[in-house]
Amino acid sequence: MNGNSVVEPLQVPERLTDKLAALLMQRIEAGELAPDQRLPTEQKLSEQFGVSRTVVREAVSRLKSIGMLTSRQGAGVFVAPRHQARALAFDPTVLWSMESVLQVVEVRRGLEAEVAALAAERITPEKARAIAAALAHLEACPPQGPDGVEADLQFHRSIARATDNPHYERLLGFLEQYQRDAMRVTRTNEALDETYLSQVQAEHRAIAEAVMRGDAATARRSAMHHMANAADRLENAAPPIRRALDALLSPPPPTTTSE
Repeated sequence: MNGNSVVEPLQVPERLTDKLAALLMQRIEAGELAPDQRLPTEQKLSEQFGVSRTVVREAVSRLKSIGMLTSRQGAGVFVAPRHQARALAFDPTVLWSMESVLQVVEVRRGLEAEVAALAAERITPEKARAIAAALAHLEACPPQGPDGVEADLQFHRSIARATDNPHYERLLGFLEQYQRDAMRVTRTNEALDETYLSQVQAEHRAIAEAVMRGDAATARRSAMHHMANAADRLENAAPPIRRALDALLSPPPPTTTSE
């Protein structure tokens, strides 16, 4: 972004705002846009990337909301100083490859293990009842469809809540957005295979029972085992399911129109 007139049109999918926000984020992280540097005007960014001013405005607003950009009254929009706290955010393109989704599962593996262990150490009768209720709701949900996915996520959140550390629940909630769609596909796969379905149910029950009886070591192992198996189920899904996953994770086709 050197202020020249060269146009850099984005070859982007339909969600132009996501793509522009991701590109600006990359340039900030790489130092191409330095801390305290003033961002080009909305009009100049619109011309440079070949998108509408509405797209620019929304992308800039998104980066301001996570602390990467900041407004100065009468002066414009600037890259936030390095010392300014930023909200946790992933590049939106993390959703566009199986490798990236598996990396998110890998992050969750260590996190879920420690969450389960800490929840076991801090378990109380009231917390145990909440976890048991979440497990019962999960087991009662149809394997296919969004209800089962949300029940699955709620089960894991109930364990995070039992740690008495709200940051764990927030972190898991943040990571959920990068797995929700893939989980819908894999749960369909599991529903079609009774062995998969019973395996997942047994894994959830093992985690819950270890946490509820206060066995931190077993809770940690059970959660780690569950997340390792979740990654394996993604990597080794049956061909029809793998094709559905690949189609889900592929970026939308390019478009030549702007918003």
